[in-house]
Amino acid sequence: MMAIKKKNKTVKKVIESPFKDYWDKNNYILLGGGIFVTILGFYLMAQSPWDNPISLSISPIVLLIAYLIIFPVAIFYRKKHKENKES
Repeated sequence: MMAIKKKNKTVKKVIESPFKDYWDKNNYILLGGGIFVTILGFYLMAQSPWDNPISLSISPIVLLIAYLIIFPVAIFYRKKHKENKES
């Protein structure tokens, strides 16, 4: 007798990418706003003369707001998903 060959059906597993796109449109808008505020802060810092009050006081505050508030919010912001609870 002849040996019967069995064909194994292989199921291809779909592997999800660990590099999902976590950012929405709002994150990119906040990032753009942070870049704008950063450029504004450096522009204010470059104003003449070197002892200008805007260069020494306002500009560092603007840069701190950009780096410590706007950029982290742009990175960590997520919309809350609404769940439909039907009973």
